[in-house]
Amino acid sequence: MNTVSTVNGGISFWYADQGTPPAREPLPGDTTADVCIVGGGYTGLWTAYYLKKAVPFLNITVLEAKFCGYGASGRNGGWLYNGIAGRDRYAKLHGHEAAVRLQQAMNETVDEVVRVAAEEDIDADIHRGGVLEVAYTPAQLARLKDFHSVEIAFGETDRVLRGARETCERVNVTGAVGSTWTPHGARLHPVKLVKGLAATVEALGVTIHESTPVTEIEPKHAHTPYGTVRAPYVLRCTEGFTANLKGQRRTWLPMNSSMIVTEPLPPSVWDTIGWDGRETLGDMAHAYMYAQRTADDRIALGGRGVPYRFGSATDNDGRTQPATIEALREILVRFFPTTAGARIDHAWSGVLGVPRDWCATVTLDRSTGLGWAGGYVGSGVATTNLAARTLRDLIQQDSGQSGPTELTELPWVGHKVRRWEPEPFRWIGVHGMYAAYRAADRRELTSPRAGTDPVAKVADRLAGRH
Repeated sequence: MNTVSTVNGGISFWYADQGTPPAREPLPGDTTADVCIVGGGYTGLWTAYYLKKAVPFLNITVLEAKFCGYGASGRNGGWLYNGIAGRDRYAKLHGHEAAVRLQQAMNETVDEVVRVAAEEDIDADIHRGGVLEVAYTPAQLARLKDFHSVEIAFGETDRVLRGARETCERVNVTGAVGSTWTPHGARLHPVKLVKGLAATVEALGVTIHESTPVTEIEPKHAHTPYGTVRAPYVLRCTEGFTANLKGQRRTWLPMNSSMIVTEPLPPSVWDTIGWDGRETLGDMAHAYMYAQRTADDRIALGGRGVPYRFGSATDNDGRTQPATIEALREILVRFFPTTAGARIDHAWSGVLGVPRDWCATVTLDRSTGLGWAGGYVGSGVATTNLAARTLRDLIQQDSGQSGPTELTELPWVGHKVRRWEPEPFRWIGVHGMYAAYRAADRRELTSPRAGTDPVAKVADRLAGRH
């Protein structure tokens, strides 16, 4: 493999492509606000956007430890799609119809992001090609058919099931035996979106302080090394970096995901691959992959590398182990053999937030004014927007400006979940889980059985995913 020219780390390819933004000033000292938002990623910026649009006179301050989009918002795979973590569990807790309402809200959220990007003149390379998820083993095909049926049962009647020939006519994945496609998805450039959002909220009058890490959140207080922001509402929007806050080490687990991106591929390669619809692409493996065809004709592909660092540690610059880069390249070439000679231009990693029950949540504690949203388990590009609009409605409801809304009645609002186990148990558990998933995937690649490998089923139960 030619890795001589591969950039490793440096935040992400998306930032290498766009350049890091000029630094905004850190917090100059103690101050006050009506709403203090901790975290300058998608959740924080969308929340600032919708609150300021709803109540223009609000004094809103966003505090960001590094710079806006430094975390998952600037490192993700660019999947704007309708998946949401925890829907099946919410169906068990609140009933099927409540979960259907949540799924419908997510379907509409894809439209909402596209609408706002156009309205605010944010060019984020958005292309609405939908989401194509493929199967390439008998076991994966069985899971894919079950998945397709479940999605239809949750109201996604426009979802399409395709056989091997139809799948390869859309995207020529070697060995694909079937796929499912939904129109509720789009490809985008993550950094173009986050930089556009940050500029938009600043233009609306929101104050953003970067290089300002929040060390502790208390009712009506956000503490930083440079001073304290006092506000009736303090919203935690820190996703995979939540563990860095005092008292939050076991709240959400910072799980790592890694990506590679090829050089721009020539027309001859695209003639063999197809992918003219530029769908976002995933598979039905237990240690799944996700990919997109970028606006400049690269393939950006991701998956799990080292899934978790001991003590909920997070990386500084996205540097990725060579073994992970090689594993992702192997997936790329297995899917698309004509990419075997392609240069890998960049590799990087980032963290996503995982609650103990794998359920995304939005909460506002009316007694303290503390709110939070997250635990998206890697599905945050769209979910952050729905979470932000829900936080807006919860704050307006709490302040007496409105009553309950359709969003505040969704089943993920106010959801409570237990904390992760202390170390070393969570490190052992997470690494054991992904070792089991990878072993199951290897066996399924060579097995004629249509059933899911038993080891993967045990891993699902131990992880609390089902």
